[in-house]
Amino acid sequence: MTTEKIPYKIYLSEDEIPKQWYNVRADMKVKPAPLLNPGTLQPLKAEELAPIFCEELIAQELDNDTAYIDIPEEIQEYYKTYRPSPTMRAYHLEKALGTPAKIYYKFEGNNTSGSHKLNSALAQAYYAKKQGLKGVTTETGAGQWGTALSMACAYFDLDCKVYMVKVSYEQKPFRREVMRTYGASVTPSPSMETEVGRKILADHPGTTGSLGCAISEAVEVATKNEGYRYVLGSVLNQVLLHQSIIGLEAKAALDKYNITPDIIIGCAGGGSNLGGLISPFMGEKLRGEKNYRIIAVEPASCPSFTRGKFAYDFCDTGMICPLAKMYTLGSGFIPSPNHAGGLRFHGMSTILSQLYHDGYMEATSVEQTAVFEAAEMFARTEGILPAPESSHAIRAAIDEALKCKETGEEKTILFGLTGTGYFDMVAYEKFHNGDMSDYIPTDEDLQVGFNGIPKFPGNEF
Repeated sequence: MTTEKIPYKIYLSEDEIPKQWYNVRADMKVKPAPLLNPGTLQPLKAEELAPIFCEELIAQELDNDTAYIDIPEEIQEYYKTYRPSPTMRAYHLEKALGTPAKIYYKFEGNNTSGSHKLNSALAQAYYAKKQGLKGVTTETGAGQWGTALSMACAYFDLDCKVYMVKVSYEQKPFRREVMRTYGASVTPSPSMETEVGRKILADHPGTTGSLGCAISEAVEVATKNEGYRYVLGSVLNQVLLHQSIIGLEAKAALDKYNITPDIIIGCAGGGSNLGGLISPFMGEKLRGEKNYRIIAVEPASCPSFTRGKFAYDFCDTGMICPLAKMYTLGSGFIPSPNHAGGLRFHGMSTILSQLYHDGYMEATSVEQTAVFEAAEMFARTEGILPAPESSHAIRAAIDEALKCKETGEEKTILFGLTGTGYFDMVAYEKFHNGDMSDYIPTDEDLQVGFNGIPKFPGNEF
């Protein structure tokens, strides 16, 4: 470790922005299980995915062997409008905690979408335009992905149809209006616009929706409208590939000062932020070059890793998408209408699920009020108002730093600050007014979702 004073912000130059994405699957000893056709239970071929996804994205989704994939120059040029993002030393938070730990965070909120989601939105919109499509459909939870995609579609002159989880649509009207400003149409999900939406509303009257519901609607619209394809902001292999730019930049910045993190922490919903942050570090761990402690942090209200089952399941509530082997609460699981935002998905990335199953990372769940306590402390010390999703990682980072205070260990902690919370003030208001509760599903609640996981030979859990 250098004795040189570490800056508050470690910046890379524009020329140091990575020109390739890193595909962690290339270094995985056990590859993620393939997507299955729900009808035949056989691995999906590229031609079967073609009605849903863009051609180039399908190739990336299925590529388990190519370690580095070139970032097209057009995407690189848009990246330069907001990248590289800073890796920051949380000196003031360290002082407030009285910890010997050194805390760093990779800040992805310095673009109009307010989050890391733009990294993949630009790539997916670019490939859709390159294919000559009219537009894309998608779902969004907290609205960060929908906002990012609406921006990317505006850049590449594509139509953008967003199905937004109803509870977030109602809680975050201004996020909705940002999407509309960029030209997207935004529909609360479940809706009466689609077959699957009408069925979900009939089966669950008054439901506040879920990402699984919104995915079903977006996929249905994409497959029924010529010239459209579906794009997803998390979970998929292709998304984690695009988000690897987060970890690649963070590692390059830390390497400038010979800093090696002991602990790497990311919030976990579907896996895009966590997978992107940890990818190059995980690559080193898989190759036996270094050893890191990697922690996924999820809401106690939607505990896919910590209480879910590792099994093949549908990615959507309407059960029209392929089957993915992942840690899941069941596609029928409807999370409570809390303020975990984009972390309210019933499943987890197949890549991260396999890595967790094989013991390369650990997971913890945290309750809502503890998350907002951490968010408030971070805002008051570091000056950035964090998104609720990011604040799960902040909570765990603070907890680890306090453990260092108890033991006297000078560990180095890196966490991902996925974005800002300026559209989440309803949640902050409820926290400040004492109206926020810590709902944790019972075993009986979870069993309802588990009962819907497909049962077939080899899918025992």
